Amino acid sequence: MIIEQIYTGCLAQGAYYIESNGEVAIIDPLREVQPYIDKAEKDGAKIKYIFETHFHADFVSGHVTLAEKTGATIVFGPTAKTNFKSHIAKDGEVFKLGDITITALHTPGHTMESTSYLLKDKNGKDHAIFSGDTLFLGDVGRPDLAQKAGVLTEEDLAGYLYDSLRTKIMTLADDVIVYPAHGAGSACGKNLSKETVGTIGGQKKTNYALRENMTKEEFVKEVTDGLLPPPQYFPLNVKMNKEGYESIDAILSKGTIPLSPDDFEKVANDTDALILDVRHESEFIKGFIPRSIFIGLEGGFAPWVGALIKDVKQPILLVTPEGKEEETVTRLSRVGFDNTLGYLNGSFEAWKKSGKEIDTLTSISVEELEHKMDDKTAIFDVRKPGEYASEHIVEVPNTPLDFINDYISEFPKDKEFYVHCAGGYRSVIAASILKARGYHNVIDIAGGYGAIKESSINKTDYVCPSTL
Repeated sequence: MIIEQIYTGCLAQGAYYIESNGEVAIIDPLREVQPYIDKAEKDGAKIKYIFETHFHADFVSGHVTLAEKTGATIVFGPTAKTNFKSHIAKDGEVFKLGDITITALHTPGHTMESTSYLLKDKNGKDHAIFSGDTLFLGDVGRPDLAQKAGVLTEEDLAGYLYDSLRTKIMTLADDVIVYPAHGAGSACGKNLSKETVGTIGGQKKTNYALRENMTKEEFVKEVTDGLLPPPQYFPLNVKMNKEGYESIDAILSKGTIPLSPDDFEKVANDTDALILDVRHESEFIKGFIPRSIFIGLEGGFAPWVGALIKDVKQPILLVTPEGKEEETVTRLSRVGFDNTLGYLNGSFEAWKKSGKEIDTLTSISVEELEHKMDDKTAIFDVRKPGEYASEHIVEVPNTPLDFINDYISEFPKDKEFYVHCAGGYRSVIAASILKARGYHNVIDIAGGYGAIKESSINKTDYVCPSTL
């Protein structure tokens, strides 16, 4: 038996490859499915099942394409309804895979169709639970994504989640391995661990939501407290996962068209495409196409695209590091952004050499900021509310990048102002959005709060995030 976790840091997502005696199951595959097919062929095995823990909101799964290419059966849990051929499992239904079995355990709460999959070894012993977004390490799935007006509230879903955890998950032996769908950085939970594999016993000891003697009322209150609004692209990804989507091969074919600077400019003008620059922030600062938006590949790329661009049908033109064109289109497709129209051939250097207009972003060090600061200096902290609450510059407001469109009116147009995040990635994203909106007086603080923390700038006392 082989169990391999295929973890994608950008999405904080774990897919799983399970092989036994020549048969393979894939759990929650990514959009690009060829690596699973190649691995099965290398192992001399055939992909038999594609198990989906639920209709994912934060990424587009590869289930439809993988089934088309391999003939494998797509399995969803009870209550799921799809627009493509799939097997809707019954609670407790057993699937044989080589010498092992996988049992579908209906665990509603994160969503109503949410299902965990219990793997039993060849001796029939419970070995591992693939818990999807029902149980994470350190947290549980947020219960507010599958609400239905007039039918289900987040409190209702939290109640279902409480029952699922205590009747289906916590009854398992302490040595059963937990393989969750996400880790730290995912928007599907509040307090996810950086670890990506654990045990039932370990979670009973450390996960706040699995406390012994915790009442349902306490659980509902704690699980629903402090939830930030979900990114707006989430429902669009759910729709694609339920109804199907275009093949990744077709998306790559139309998205990786090289365009000269003149052609790039013409397509941008003719289609109202958004110009997305995915180079490193240090390169973007030095020069970029006017009104382009920076979201770098080397940060939390795909989730930030989804949070900030919002409409998965938005036409996009790419400025990438040379050789990163296909990777960029692939990573966009993981979160449903399939309308890439091409990329700037030769990257930004080709644009610059063509003599076309360019823009730059002013970025200063914390030392420079200290020398310039007075009581009239306008600074904005674009970190998440939890980061800000933990520690921040005194009297500096929090304007989280996630919701920057809601704060646009707070930024001054008549004087210079500064933005910072934790390390510099998010502040450059924020500055690019503000410049595209006409705020050419924005200045980035290099190094973010990490550098500010080491300075003499007046800061609030540190509060441990776990106590907030």
